[in-house]
Amino acid sequence: MSETTPDMPSTGSTVIPAEVARFDAWSATWWDARGPMRPLHVTNALRLDWVRDAIRRHHGDRRHLSLLDVGCGGGLMAEPLARDGLQVVGIDASAGNIGAARRHAGKLQQLDYRVGEPTVALRPDERFDIVLALEVVEHVDDVPAFLAQVADHVAPGGLLIASTLNRTARSWLLAIVGAEYVLRVLPVGTHRWRQFVTPAELEAAATRAGLRPLQRLGMRYLPLLHRASWTRDTSVNYLASFARPLQETPP
Repeated sequence: MSETTPDMPSTGSTVIPAEVARFDAWSATWWDARGPMRPLHVTNALRLDWVRDAIRRHHGDRRHLSLLDVGCGGGLMAEPLARDGLQVVGIDASAGNIGAARRHAGKLQQLDYRVGEPTVALRPDERFDIVLALEVVEHVDDVPAFLAQVADHVAPGGLLIASTLNRTARSWLLAIVGAEYVLRVLPVGTHRWRQFVTPAELEAAATRAGLRPLQRLGMRYLPLLHRASWTRDTSVNYLASFARPLQETPP
């Protein structure tokens, strides 16, 4: 597992320092399935199965494929996919998150964790068959710029999968008031409602970055039961997939 990060200047940063500091403070709890990250463990299990199926549908055999996990956190998605046999790079702006991810992964050879946002942690010429941006776009300050940076690392014929929270009255009530302040299943301050991203905004940013929309579905999370399931309702949590054409259309 590499401990190195490409030596590149930081340009076009979309990172919000307060968000990084918040996740640094929580980094020790990433792999505690009964701790503050319990909702993420539950929803991650659902998303992991969907991602595996999406990769199989899009690329066929998962062996020898490369995957980039942007905003990988403590590695809850990156590590099991690397154990599946994919060559995985996980990046995160929080050094605490990457430290937790590295400690848990041990010497897993297929996994390369790096500290930094895409413009810092990746070489300009690095391309991946699959790129994940799960629960990260709501933590950046410029979604179109961030999606452009991420999409630039999707190889021709590759796949981008993103999940986030919709900016609706229902998401404010359930994901912030309910989850953080009433039920306390998430740490207070996990989310900022104004940073939530509507499906139309996400699709517009991805389309401008040269990607083609494939699928969109909602996710329902029952905090008292700690259960998650897919739904047609995208008013709170949702996941969307996009593809880069094998051949780019001339401007």
